[in-house]
Amino acid sequence: MKKYYLIILVGVCLIGYASWEIVQSKVKASQTLEEAKRVVVESSADSVKDTFSPKQGDTVGLLKIPAINSELAIVEGTDPEELEKGVGHYKGSYFPEQNGQIVLSGHRDTVFTRLGELKLGDELQVEIPYGEFSYKIIDTKIVDADDRSIITLQNEKEELILTTCYPFGYIGNAPQRYIIYAEKVKN
Repeated sequence: MKKYYLIILVGVCLIGYASWEIVQSKVKASQTLEEAKRVVVESSADSVKDTFSPKQGDTVGLLKIPAINSELAIVEGTDPEELEKGVGHYKGSYFPEQNGQIVLSGHRDTVFTRLGELKLGDELQVEIPYGEFSYKIIDTKIVDADDRSIITLQNEKEELILTTCYPFGYIGNAPQRYIIYAEKVKN
């Protein structure tokens, strides 16, 4: 009988720990979102696309996804610490108006939980200190988790790429990645 109580106690502890982690992640993401809104609103005239080079961990802007009513903070870097706070901007990739590949990554179980609901033609909006930019989804792809061909860091044309783990409902380390490609909407 004591064995069953021990199993129940361990189960309750595991569920409690997982719940605590989820709550903490949501709190961090919410705080970073407020910071991102301030960064965009309080941006100065000094913010120029050619010299825009944030440091690892800096909150740099907002990713808005109208189709799923989502507004997310963009943080420089894709280490676990940055991804806890919001959508990570892959270090070394470009920013809007820099004529290159913009790579944004996020966890499928936090910031990108509804990414699978998006369709071709849906709009993605990026707001950073030097402007607001719109992109239209033109393709999606599912690749193996170790496929590194997605991030080319090309600087021949501007494209926005969102990446997250896949399948969305998978428990544990997901074996694949879900990729969204978007092209800049001409103003």
